[in-house]
Amino acid sequence: MIELTWLGHSCFRAQCGAYAVVLDPFAPGSVPGLEDIHQTAQGALCSHEHHDHNYREGVVLADGESEIDVQSYPSFHDDCQGEKRGPNLIHVLEGGDVRVAHMGDIGCMPSPEVLEALHGADALLIPVGGHYTVGPREAMEIVKAVEPRVVVPMHYRSPEFGFDVLGPVEDFLALCGDWRRAEGNRIEISKDTQPGVVVLQYRRQA
Repeated sequence: MIELTWLGHSCFRAQCGAYAVVLDPFAPGSVPGLEDIHQTAQGALCSHEHHDHNYREGVVLADGESEIDVQSYPSFHDDCQGEKRGPNLIHVLEGGDVRVAHMGDIGCMPSPEVLEALHGADALLIPVGGHYTVGPREAMEIVKAVEPRVVVPMHYRSPEFGFDVLGPVEDFLALCGDWRRAEGNRIEISKDTQPGVVVLQYRRQA
């Protein structure tokens, strides 16, 4: 089982047993409406070097035996082979028999080889707000290609947080049919997790 905690924007804490990794921490003040990242974990992963995704200083690294295997796959932050916004790394976390794919700031359909590696992931964390990344329709095309069990949208705007140029999560949800809203900002991903699209709620850190 991997427990995911959404810290806002594209930042998640992924924990398997006593081992934790923070993905795409954002710099203080870089994302309107979100609290600064202050985490302790055994690892920090960044999809690319933009300030709202690469604030490694927000994660205090602690010792611990790894219980999460990480694989990284190349992609692009735009739809023109990285010419506009550069490269993007997709991180796949594997804890036990559970695989979670964090798409970073994906800006286009991944290559066939990467799609094959992602196919059937237990959870797909994907941006849906558009402008800097894929928008709702492109995100849905990636979801259809990957066929994950659980989809968690990220990198969008709400009335309380996010960049003005991003679209709201509702634009993506309108394409999904069935979806559910979690009670908080956490979800446990296991083989028993109910499939579907799950919207996590932003919560300030304790």
